[in-house]
Amino acid sequence: MTNRTLTATRHTHPGGAAVVEVAGELDHHTAPELTRVIQETPFGPDAPVLIDLSALTYCDSTGITVLVMAYHRACKVDAPLFLVGLNTDLMHVFRIIGLDQLFSFQPTVEDAVKSHRG
Repeated sequence: MTNRTLTATRHTHPGGAAVVEVAGELDHHTAPELTRVIQETPFGPDAPVLIDLSALTYCDSTGITVLVMAYHRACKVDAPLFLVGLNTDLMHVFRIIGLDQLFSFQPTVEDAVKSHRG
């Protein structure tokens, strides 16, 4: 059995966005950590939430479910939500299952902040 690890931390970008940084493997065993951080993150129409997945090395269906739950939470309060830094493989999975139609993607946190400012 491999030792699955995930870190999920939140900080505020100087531009006001809440940035949730995710690193490691997001699966059934580690999803509760990301769920906790997302639940503790304030969502609202005034500042975007950026989920930075650039250091994510693995994501299974449980992890995708956590991200979809964040999307639904953002929609309920009209909060901008961006997924940032998805690798090619994960982006391919999102396209196959149609989640590229739900989420807004940006390559970097700075690109997401600029995109939100318009």
